[in-house]
Amino acid sequence: MSRITLNYLRKLKGKGEKFACLTAYDASFAHVLEEAGIEVILVGDSLGMVIQGHDSTLPVTIEDMVYHSRLVHRGCQRPLLMVDMPFMTYATPESALMNAARLMREGYAQVVKLEGGSWLVDTVQLLTERGIPVCAHLGLTPQFVHQFGGYVVQGRNEESAERIYNDALALQNAGASLLLLECVPVSLAESITKALDIPVIGIGAGVVCDAQMLVSYDMLGITFGKRPSFSKDFISEAGSMPAAVTAYVNAVKTGQFPAPEHTFN
Repeated sequence: MSRITLNYLRKLKGKGEKFACLTAYDASFAHVLEEAGIEVILVGDSLGMVIQGHDSTLPVTIEDMVYHSRLVHRGCQRPLLMVDMPFMTYATPESALMNAARLMREGYAQVVKLEGGSWLVDTVQLLTERGIPVCAHLGLTPQFVHQFGGYVVQGRNEESAERIYNDALALQNAGASLLLLECVPVSLAESITKALDIPVIGIGAGVVCDAQMLVSYDMLGITFGKRPSFSKDFISEAGSMPAAVTAYVNAVKTGQFPAPEHTFN
């Protein structure tokens, strides 16, 4: 069984076929996600909150990400493996190159994900020139939570929407292979998805995106505290974890998720 590639995801976008993504942090979760047909697994720095119990993703280290990426890699053979670069591990292009190389060499990542706008253009260009595929992350970027003043929807006024749109184009032009859009109005997500040639993955960005991402703990209803409004508890209807993940995959591919109540205007 060969791993899903970026070329495969680009072909899905070209055909207008949606694909499904979820987070995983260990081998057992990864195996369940693979069996359900998930195309992309993200080893997210969200593990700092759902696994480690922190109140943000900021305390997560590169060693944490390498460790959990290894575990996920052992548990699946088909999904594309994407791994978050944690806070301050890509503050400069040089540090990004060193840490991204660790994630690929030691954690078996196929793609690394970076949060931030046009200030990352040089970094994205350097990584892609050195053979490291990049997923750019725009909108609500959790590593900037203190700067944003909390987990709030981004791009709701004309100025910020234009900035996110322009950042998306700049990062694609710099070589980004994927874009993750988090917590932005659906109208902005639609404009960006249509403008970009690369696949756009939404999380709280509406059904218009080429793919959907959720934190697995959120969609299984096991996150302690308040679940994000853009998520859905799939296990309450499905009754088991494998059935819940399968239901999520089907809902994404048929355009039933996210529904209007999971979307921002």
